[in-house]
Amino acid sequence: MKGFKFILTGILFGVVMSKSEAISWYRIQEMFRFQAFHMYGIIGTAVVLGVIAVYLIKKYNLRDYQGNPIIFTPKEKSVTRYLLGGILFGLGWALVGACPGPLFVNLGYAYWPVLLAILGAVAGTFVYGVLQDKLPH
Repeated sequence: MKGFKFILTGILFGVVMSKSEAISWYRIQEMFRFQAFHMYGIIGTAVVLGVIAVYLIKKYNLRDYQGNPIIFTPKEKSVTRYLLGGILFGLGWALVGACPGPLFVNLGYAYWPVLLAILGAVAGTFVYGVLQDKLPH
């Protein structure tokens, strides 16, 4: 039962994703065609919440669930890596109609074709692991 809180968090995440329609292929299509603000609002809200969470973690020196300090290491400011990574992620998102989180929510809805996208994501992660040392970081 040690991981029960993580299962509950995942279920809550799935409920929020489905109720906000962030798992909807049509909403994602609207976003990529600049036809609606809906997904930009969700993404913007996530960015603002992330900024607040990082601020609170740093201000109060919060620790992770194992009691270890949470340390933010500065990232290398390379435009190339963010452009390449963003383009690859965006292409995959546009082709599949979902990013990794909503893939699993769609699987929870028993949309079985999404299994192909999940297998593709796992294969892509494996290939990244193999090529990681040869990529710009």
